[in-house]
Amino acid sequence: MADKYNITLSELTELMENRAMDGKNRIEEKYGGISKIVDLLKSDATDGLDANNTADLENRVEAFGRNFIPPKPPKSFFVLMWEAAQDVTLIILVVAAVISIVLGLTVENDPETGWIEGAAILISVVLVIVVTAGNDWSKERQFRSLQNKLDDDATISVIRNSESVKIFTKDILVGDILQLGYGDILPADGIYLTGNDLSIDESTLTGETDHIKKSVEKDPMLLSGTSVMEGSCKMIVTAVGPNSQAGIIVQLIEGRDEDEDESDDDQKPGDEEEGRQMVNGTGKHKPVKPANKKEKSVLQGKLTRLAIQIGYFGTVAAVLTILVLIIKFCVSKFMFGEHQCKLTAGEGNNATVEWVHSVHEEGHCNNTLLTDGGSVEWTIYKGWQSEYIKELLEFFIIGVTVLVVAVPEGLPLAVTISLAYSVRKMMRDNNLVRHLDACETMGNATAICSDKTGTLTTNRMSVVQSFFMGKLVKHVPSRDMLTPGVVDLFSNSVSVNSSYSSNVIKSEEPGQLPKHLGNKTECALLQFVGELGEDYEAIRKQNTEESFYKVYTFNSKRKCMATVLKTESGFRIFVKGAAEVVLGRCDHIIGEDGGSVALTAKTYDRLVEEIIESMANDALRTICVAYKDVTEEPDWDDEDGTLKNLTCISIVGIEDPVRPEVPDAIVSCQNAGVTIRMVTGDNLITARSIARKCGILTTEQDGGNILEGKTFHKLVHDDNGAFNQDKFDLVWPSLRVLARSSPSDKYVLVTGIINSKLSKNREVVAVTGDGTNDAPALKAADVGFAMGIAGTDVAKNASDIILTDDNFTSIVKACMWGRNVYDSISKFLQFQLTVNVVAVCLCFIGSCAHGASPLRAVPMLWVNLIMDTFASLALATEPPTADLLNRKPYGRTKPLISRTMLKNIIGHSVYQMVVMLVILFYGDTLFKLDKASYEDKDKPTVHGTILFNAFVWMQIFNEVNSRKCHGERNVIKGIFNNYIFVGVILGTSLAQVILIQFGGYAFSTTGLNWYQWLICVAIGAGELIWGQVVATVPKTIIPSGMRLGTQPFTQEEATQARMLWMRSLKRVQHQIRVANAFKRAGHERHRRLSLLAEASSNSFKSNPSDASPAHWWTKKSSESDIKLKGMKPASQPLLEEEDDTNV
Repeated sequence: MADKYNITLSELTELMENRAMDGKNRIEEKYGGISKIVDLLKSDATDGLDANNTADLENRVEAFGRNFIPPKPPKSFFVLMWEAAQDVTLIILVVAAVISIVLGLTVENDPETGWIEGAAILISVVLVIVVTAGNDWSKERQFRSLQNKLDDDATISVIRNSESVKIFTKDILVGDILQLGYGDILPADGIYLTGNDLSIDESTLTGETDHIKKSVEKDPMLLSGTSVMEGSCKMIVTAVGPNSQAGIIVQLIEGRDEDEDESDDDQKPGDEEEGRQMVNGTGKHKPVKPANKKEKSVLQGKLTRLAIQIGYFGTVAAVLTILVLIIKFCVSKFMFGEHQCKLTAGEGNNATVEWVHSVHEEGHCNNTLLTDGGSVEWTIYKGWQSEYIKELLEFFIIGVTVLVVAVPEGLPLAVTISLAYSVRKMMRDNNLVRHLDACETMGNATAICSDKTGTLTTNRMSVVQSFFMGKLVKHVPSRDMLTPGVVDLFSNSVSVNSSYSSNVIKSEEPGQLPKHLGNKTECALLQFVGELGEDYEAIRKQNTEESFYKVYTFNSKRKCMATVLKTESGFRIFVKGAAEVVLGRCDHIIGEDGGSVALTAKTYDRLVEEIIESMANDALRTICVAYKDVTEEPDWDDEDGTLKNLTCISIVGIEDPVRPEVPDAIVSCQNAGVTIRMVTGDNLITARSIARKCGILTTEQDGGNILEGKTFHKLVHDDNGAFNQDKFDLVWPSLRVLARSSPSDKYVLVTGIINSKLSKNREVVAVTGDGTNDAPALKAADVGFAMGIAGTDVAKNASDIILTDDNFTSIVKACMWGRNVYDSISKFLQFQLTVNVVAVCLCFIGSCAHGASPLRAVPMLWVNLIMDTFASLALATEPPTADLLNRKPYGRTKPLISRTMLKNIIGHSVYQMVVMLVILFYGDTLFKLDKASYEDKDKPTVHGTILFNAFVWMQIFNEVNSRKCHGERNVIKGIFNNYIFVGVILGTSLAQVILIQFGGYAFSTTGLNWYQWLICVAIGAGELIWGQVVATVPKTIIPSGMRLGTQPFTQEEATQARMLWMRSLKRVQHQIRVANAFKRAGHERHRRLSLLAEASSNSFKSNPSDASPAHWWTKKSSESDIKLKGMKPASQPLLEEEDDTNV
């Protein structure tokens, strides 16, 4: 099919391997210019491809491929089972079970049943593996579904049938004409056609940190994965999918020998999808190790400390249990000996001796039958016997199961389930979570620095006031109010001097407002042009982008935009931007008669006071539109000289109404202990008005509560221009509004608050951003929110959460979900630690008293399954309630196990221990049963079964108590809102009934009658009554010094925690692979864009006062850059790269 296009795929691939002037020369020498390549691809630089010619589109797919790389197939269920089976403790149990089976068949007195306990342990291990693999398989499917959705949502502007349309990036074809603008990330390779002031950051591919100016004359080669830092352009697509530069990289990654380094699977999850999403436009990337990593999340740090503390407890308990059992066994067998029958047959040298072991009564010897004569002797035997191996192995198994129960290996599962569950639910609340830990971190946020436009306001802009020809009009002026020349001048200025991707689409349904595409401010101006009776599209057709002589694109420093057209007499420069900025560059203004008059200082002051400030007081954004005619070509590099001596055409006031739900949302945040600060580019007066409408400022507040960016900069920097934290600490506590701010001001505000020592607890700061230059602040914040609608791809890549509706109320919902995650983990801990304490103490006391654990290995594994998988599933999926926002954030130093939780844990542990010890020592008397012999495992007893059954039912009812962890009395409230919880309780109860009645020897249980069942369930239900008693006890009974999970931890201690957290080690590794997949699922473009944000962050930290965009992104090439330059994928350990792994 390639011959239909007169250029082959291999030729295009070879062409795109050239860079800069080499590429330009290659195009000129071999193909005769860029226009010839367009012709060879049978495309049109103006009209694009014919969208109605389906045959041509299909031929392009067949000839050049799709812009999509299929992901590697997901791991099968059996592979996930194999990974789950790598758990160290499970392997130990399997080995012990196999040994138990062998000894049971060879050494045990009854080989027919001796193997059952070992087999039961194996079955329990298989059950744990299947449950773990099933959970991971389900999460993998959820991720695949999420990723497919993101792939389908990624779009780009292309020209087809002479119209600019949005298509999915995966539908881009070779020959398409793409329209690229500020903040876009290229989804395919291509060649520059036309554009304005285009600068590209290619550091992600080449390691070159300087922005590369692109043009037909110098460097027309555009590469996939690079980002537009300034300007705009059209490009023709020459390579897609696996043939693009991003596709080539992912093929290098996928093509490596998987056996070369077996650990790669653990260290580099998701690499195989990296390039696929580069070309798909969803931007999932494998982040490089940042130079300045964010602090661990609040929950991560506390869990690490808690894991160490509980790990010590579990290890000590397990070792002590084994030692007590061994010591008691040795004393019993080798010091006091064992009563046995000595059977002697024959006499003299022909006599044979046989021992009958474990005979506890002398009368039993008389029943022994001897052949060929001989004697029976009741004696004490103190020697070693082979069957002792089985008993010692049983001690080891009990010790291991004590460790299994003691160490909270279900905690990582609970964390993962809670976060994954919250992430899915948050998507419905318009929060696309890229980093899982940001979910719970947001629950501890103490400050939110929010943008105004689109977040606090509707981002539905319209011109409601205008100043023309000396008159302020608070409605759309009629044509007879303005001269035709002024209308034409204004309409031409707005239509030409705006991004051509900004368009106003009339609604097909009557009465509906037109749809705004692109920049909302420009759309408001374009709609105003239409209301004046002019057609902006007709004006644009007369002045195509190719006819532009020079363009000064808008940026935060310039605060205006200018477009230069070539005229017969010279040049005409159209300018629009912030009213006070552009008006300050004017020396003339259109007067009442439509002619140009001098703009005196007096007139300027009057306009500022009566027009600009008046509009600002009405919460309007003020824009000044101006122009300038010159006869001689100026020095375009002298921007200040070029953009001065302008003539003001008009000043317009654009309304962006406050979202109706925002004031209530801000009140909710304030009640929750979260301080809201508004950071906006609007002037001081407009910012104050909006802040008051939102409720950020009260009418009484002013003074230090609102500052302009320039004033703020002076206040927080010393005389040498260096940031001063002490000076900053005098400003930020009262600051609520930062007006006329730049991205550098936002970065200084965020990092300054985070580093401040004024608060008792370090502030947890969230920030919103939509522009490329907001990336440093988004990266530096504890939680960065990017705008899903108005945000650039670079901003999204630097963020933790993407607001798909750009609405502030979605941030409040994220805060609520974050607190719910924290509470869910707290509930699970409260439940699990109670089980831990009781089970460990019961096993230890029982072992000391009877020489064996009252709970056998298999029942303990069942208890472990209840409190791990089932409890984590039930308690980690509780939906949030509005009550979560009625308390202050927890803070970084507040204990994870609060005094209320510790009171509950101790209280319920006391109840359960008393019940268990009474049953253990007096159960035979109370229930009129034969006392259980815990050393005799040949036959399960009713006594032992009642003990086990009562223990499990207390856990089931205590799981209901654990739904509340702040001292609430009504533990049933809202229980039926969580169907998962109800299902787990019912399922666990049913399974317990089956296990007791039919478990038999394998589970060391025997069937119970209805009365015994009633007693066991009643003992469990007593937990609910006892819970009310515990709730009555004040938390002050617990000393304030008893704190768990709060102290700072070292890296060495974190390593110890992972080692002690034995059973969860492999499970965590696999869950992290899934968690990292969620993290990368957002609107990122590809892995190397993190270098942009890191570079900008480093630059800000070194010189935050530098407002020059050219410096924000400058940094030296890192080792990762060099590796990328050589097309070699980085290979850095996962545990060092991802903060999540420390959960």
